[in-house]
Amino acid sequence: MRLFHELLGPLELPDHFGRIVSLAPNLTDALFALGVGDRLVGRSAFCHRPAQVLSLPVVASYTKTRLELLKSLQPDLVLLSTGVQREQALGLKEEGFPVYAVPLPTSPYGILENLSTLGHLLGLEAEATELAHRLAERYAALKRRFRLRVYFEMDLGGPITVGRGSYIAQALLHLGLEPIFLDVPQAYFAPDLEEVARRKPDLFLYEPKPWGKNPWAKAKALAEARGWTFPVVATDGDELAHYGPMFFGFLEKLAGRVEETLGQA
Repeated sequence: MRLFHELLGPLELPDHFGRIVSLAPNLTDALFALGVGDRLVGRSAFCHRPAQVLSLPVVASYTKTRLELLKSLQPDLVLLSTGVQREQALGLKEEGFPVYAVPLPTSPYGILENLSTLGHLLGLEAEATELAHRLAERYAALKRRFRLRVYFEMDLGGPITVGRGSYIAQALLHLGLEPIFLDVPQAYFAPDLEEVARRKPDLFLYEPKPWGKNPWAKAKALAEARGWTFPVVATDGDELAHYGPMFFGFLEKLAGRVEETLGQA
């Protein structure tokens, strides 16, 4: 298979991929959603869904690769995302690995576009088209469910929020949960917490790190420590920050939690 990649340039890849290494959780998710998760032979340290991937060897973090281990797995295809993995993808191509990097989406529709790209790459166009259609219908059903201004924060070793240009902001806006920093021309940034209070959001949406216990209690404690009195909703961690096909189910779960919270107010 010969193709041209905007980042990697001309690529020559096998016509069939029997042994795949995924170095990004969104791509691991997509492979299972397309029914070819059994082809995975290696993963990144951040690929932890579905549970069966935990038995696979950990080949890399988001930016560093265990090259000898990767070579020993003899992959037909190594999948990454662009963005923070840009240099990693270029380096692996230089090392002679069969690499393909999927773009970082700027909206939830970009997640569906990535499915189409993977479908073309893997010879699964029909499956990818059907899956994208079903996910698009679920996403459309969430349109304008609410009319609220929200402050969204995720824990990436410190508070990070979203401004203009992120797929998370676009998804929240689609639900009618308008992020309070949409006027900031930066997709992801560390917020001024005093400015959050000044903007008076209707809701605090918090995404903790994965594997934590009682995320709502942690979010509530954060709000109280900051002197905030607006209602709190929390995800279970690494959900909105995850841009594979699971993202749409996570959005549905978030909408349910917002509804529950508003009903209790």
